[in-house]
Amino acid sequence: MTDTPALPPVAEESVVRFLRGTRLQHDRVRDQWVIQAPERAFIADPIAAEILRLVDGTRPVAAIIDILAERFAAPRPVIAHDVLEMIASLTQRQVLTA
Repeated sequence: MTDTPALPPVAEESVVRFLRGTRLQHDRVRDQWVIQAPERAFIADPIAAEILRLVDGTRPVAAIIDILAERFAAPRPVIAHDVLEMIASLTQRQVLTA
């Protein structure tokens, strides 16, 4: 059994942005959100798209969590866990930077 490396922690105070050359784009033909990065692309599921549409390089992660918790009337700790985990994963994949 192999151990998966731990994701780097992301603080709620962090301000995240897309790395240079990386962006979120809506594919109108397929009606889906796509993360485009140099020489690669990821299809963003609806939850990831909701989070990433709020990443603007000025908004702290805490504000993104608050907006989503209010928008979906969900418990903030649940939203915080999901957002922090996804941002850490995309930071590790060199899509986002804090």
